[in-house]
Amino acid sequence: MFRAWDDEYGGGLRRKAVVGQLAEVNELLGEAHPSEIRQRLLGTMAQLAETAAVMAWDRGQQAVAQRYYVLAVKAAREADDPAFCAVALSGVARQLLYLERPSDALELIRLAQEYSAGRLTATAQAMLYTREAWAYGKLGRPTAFRKACDKAHVALDASCPAMDPYWINYFDSAELAGTIGGRLLDIARRDPSYAGEAAGYIDRAIAERNRKRRRSATLDQSNMVEVRLIQGEIEEACRVGHTALQVVEQTGSDRVAKKLARVYNRTGEFVKLGAVTELRERMRPLVAATA
Repeated sequence: MFRAWDDEYGGGLRRKAVVGQLAEVNELLGEAHPSEIRQRLLGTMAQLAETAAVMAWDRGQQAVAQRYYVLAVKAAREADDPAFCAVALSGVARQLLYLERPSDALELIRLAQEYSAGRLTATAQAMLYTREAWAYGKLGRPTAFRKACDKAHVALDASCPAMDPYWINYFDSAELAGTIGGRLLDIARRDPSYAGEAAGYIDRAIAERNRKRRRSATLDQSNMVEVRLIQGEIEEACRVGHTALQVVEQTGSDRVAKKLARVYNRTGEFVKLGAVTELRERMRPLVAATA
């Protein structure tokens, strides 16, 4: 439930509820329990801490997110759950990638892959491969980036959703497409020849997204705006931009706000065009509100 709220409305809106549950579990762990019950409580703590970390990270509260991620990793290890420990480590890696520390992120991703070897479902493996690809893209290693993307595709093709734990259910074909598309966009900012491929992936993500995943859909659409601007398809960029803005106001996501600011800055190159001017006028108060 908490994860669904977070993805629909953005981090922060329900974090107090998660933190409250986390405090209750921590209190229970201070009591004596049979080993099986204690292990289950530790597993619950790990999952609640990871959810709180994601919510804090999405609100731009990096230090808070890191503390919850560390708690999630520690609790998952004590619960003897290497699969979820790998997920928590991958969350820290994602945070590092946003902070432009790809080398550190890659080390954590490799650690997660090694620690959880043989204990992950194919879906979770695919997710880790996309994080690996992300790091390679940031490091300017296109061949390694391609290989990691290919591994992610193969793993997801081999997945069996019925075998997946609930915490990886978000990672589907739309998430794969959106993640790879976003990473190709990163590269396209340096080399516009990648823009067409990025657009193909992002378009697939937009088409396949669950409508309840508002934040992810908004990020997809914002990425598409930027891709179309890189391609010089200004009218299409503006059309998608207006669609994205319908949802931006309904989220409390720092990531969405930062993405909006990036797109707004990119549109500054085309201010003489009427369609762009109209889009920027709609964006301006939202950008100012989150500055």
